[in-house]
Amino acid sequence: MTERPNSLHASDIAHSMHPYTNMRAHEEKGPMIITKGDGVRVHDDQGKEYIEALAGLWSVAVGFSETRLADAAYEQLKRLPYYHSFAHKAHEPSIRLAEKLAEMAPEGMNRVFFNNSGSEANDTVVKMAWFLNNGLGRPEKKKFLARNKGYHGITIASGSLTGLPGNHKDFDLPAIPVTHLTCPHYWRWGENGESEAQFTARLLKELEDTIEREGPETIAAFIGEPVMGAGGVMLPPEGYWPGVEAICRKHDILLVSDEVINGFGRLGTTWGCQKMGFTPDILVTSKQLTSSYMPLAAIIVNDRVYDAIADNSAKLGTFGHGFTGSGHPVACAVGLENLAIIEERDLMGNAARLEEVFQSGLRKFADHPLVGQVRGTGLIAGLELAKNRETKESFAPAGSMAPRVVAACADEGLIVRAVYETVALCPPLIVTEADVAEIHARLGRALDRVLAEVRAEGLL
Repeated sequence: MTERPNSLHASDIAHSMHPYTNMRAHEEKGPMIITKGDGVRVHDDQGKEYIEALAGLWSVAVGFSETRLADAAYEQLKRLPYYHSFAHKAHEPSIRLAEKLAEMAPEGMNRVFFNNSGSEANDTVVKMAWFLNNGLGRPEKKKFLARNKGYHGITIASGSLTGLPGNHKDFDLPAIPVTHLTCPHYWRWGENGESEAQFTARLLKELEDTIEREGPETIAAFIGEPVMGAGGVMLPPEGYWPGVEAICRKHDILLVSDEVINGFGRLGTTWGCQKMGFTPDILVTSKQLTSSYMPLAAIIVNDRVYDAIADNSAKLGTFGHGFTGSGHPVACAVGLENLAIIEERDLMGNAARLEEVFQSGLRKFADHPLVGQVRGTGLIAGLELAKNRETKESFAPAGSMAPRVVAACADEGLIVRAVYETVALCPPLIVTEADVAEIHARLGRALDRVLAEVRAEGLL
């Protein structure tokens, strides 16, 4: 990145602590300062334009300049800028948004609890599971099952559910009782000579064996993303999710669908669980709920979960959990308008219609010398880089090549994200076929530039 010696650049280095960042490296490198956005494009402080092909952080469904969301926020700020929802208080935006989410949710899921982020929401899910099991007289039913490479947030409980080493190391996580199962990604974790069906069967057996070893009476819930996002855009093998659901039902284990990335059309369906063929007890959503114009997340639960929580709150006199910003009126007003735009413009349908164009264009890179595998569905995809496609050997040091490609993409005017050795893409739902073609072109030029460098360095 070109050095930008201006006051904002210097001030950021002097005062800001950035998430998911090597802070010492940031002192040397400095920030890319984004100053404005327009549709699927953003601009930096040097006037350079980029296609934002990760939708910010998997989240800006309607693009970066939707005035209807700004107007919705402004009107709500003028009318009622803040109120809480503690102790029987309510306001119209949160009531209407809860009603809308219940209407959109899978059948039987009618109750909504608002949070400020996906991390807070999954943290709340843990507390809900503990609370309801205590209320049901099952104080030992507290353990969680999650997956390696899964991502569920970064608070103490949700960070424990996350299955990524970088989110655990030196944070003393996991800090709650959780078992991480094999990542359901056949290309990377399938054994030699093992078919995809055999891989699925092995993972389901692992789940059954784990439940039997730990004791089903001790396990509260299984949590997973229908399609893994921040772990590297990994799709489950056929039959995996219906198998997981059947096992959870058999052992009375709550099934939690983390739809923070998958929800509201990212996969071409309203929810990822619908595309993957399962029905959860609890569904968690955020990001595209407001297109991240305002912080907001929601937990949607079925009637069985609600009744157990409500009954225990009656015993104790309260459900002693909540946030100052739970169901914030401005965030909920923006969420309502955002969902209206998604429906009016059929943006979920747009994701479904453009899926083949988007995915087939990326699959053309499957034979590129830097690429091990191309994978994706709907408008989300990942290119996993590998030194040797057949053996799946990574470039050394592992995790170093994807950032090089991402940097080259930025030089080409394309913002994507490095997830270990995967280059992840997730454009706004408003993306057009012409935008998709330009994403492919800029990505191709970046891959070729890095390939030339790698060959010149004798790394390939």
